[in-house]
Amino acid sequence: MINMNDWTNEIIQCPKTKAIPIMTHPGIELCNHTVKEAVINGHIHFQAIEKLNEKYPSAACTMIMDLTVEAEAFGAAILFHEDEIPTVSKRLLEDEVSIENLQIPDLTQARIPQYLLANKLCVEQIKDKPILAGCIGPFSLAGRLYDMSEFMMLCYSDPNPAHILLSKCTDFIKKYCKAFKEIGVHGVVIAEPAAGLLPNDGCYEFSSLYIKEIVEELQDSSFMIILHNCGNTGNCTDAMIQSGAKGYHFGNKINMVEVLEKCPKDVLVMGNLDPVGIFKMASSDTMRDETLKLLKQTEGFQNFILSSGCDIPPHTPFENIQAFFDTLNDYNNRNPLT
Repeated sequence: MINMNDWTNEIIQCPKTKAIPIMTHPGIELCNHTVKEAVINGHIHFQAIEKLNEKYPSAACTMIMDLTVEAEAFGAAILFHEDEIPTVSKRLLEDEVSIENLQIPDLTQARIPQYLLANKLCVEQIKDKPILAGCIGPFSLAGRLYDMSEFMMLCYSDPNPAHILLSKCTDFIKKYCKAFKEIGVHGVVIAEPAAGLLPNDGCYEFSSLYIKEIVEELQDSSFMIILHNCGNTGNCTDAMIQSGAKGYHFGNKINMVEVLEKCPKDVLVMGNLDPVGIFKMASSDTMRDETLKLLKQTEGFQNFILSSGCDIPPHTPFENIQAFFDTLNDYNNRNPLT
């Protein structure tokens, strides 16, 4: 069993920079499957992770960032696409009464069993590094169930039902994450991008307090919480830190040096190369240049992990992914500190 406190300390103390891109879609393509097949079949999902682990030296394995799984379990209508992540097609909840009547689902609903299966297979077959599951955060889930714009207005016009919904979402996410922990997964990346729309105080009240509940119940030496918020442009970093997570993952719209200066030195801070503009759309030369630029900017921050700003999208050139890892390897070999 991997002790995640020790793993974190080893990364911080190691002079070489590690990389953990949020990346599954290239693995799906290596297996000659579609996104739709991977998000409905745990075996295909696992095969994609396994292929990536064989091909690239990431410091941990991350699962598909699919922010519809939990909403579907609650009963939301989902639209599936062959080569894109599914989307919520319409709101499930309309008013306070529907919030009050909302039942917290069990873990047999919709595609939850397939995602648990994929994680279980990864734990059983990949032994050389941590397996990091993925799930949505409470605020982002509530927004998908109620409609994001409507839910943001509800938070400020009538916060009581908003908190009721957030509590129900949190209870389900805790149950889901507990299941990950019980099958031996080493941590979870909780994606809370919608909370980046809030000011710091709002992010703390409507997101971080609920993330903190999950952290306090589940995070320990065997299970690490990583809070991802690619919507944060610097407006709610303090609120994120107050969640107590052992890791923070940031999007490409934020200044990584400013974030690293704010975050505690004993937590992991990850980010933040543009997954679309750089990984997918840029040339391999630009990929190298931008990767090296970020590495040089973050020199001296031992708790920094090089990553994409969010999930690397389908049809990202493999040449760019290889350039990302090659640049990191060259940097580590040339850096006199290593």
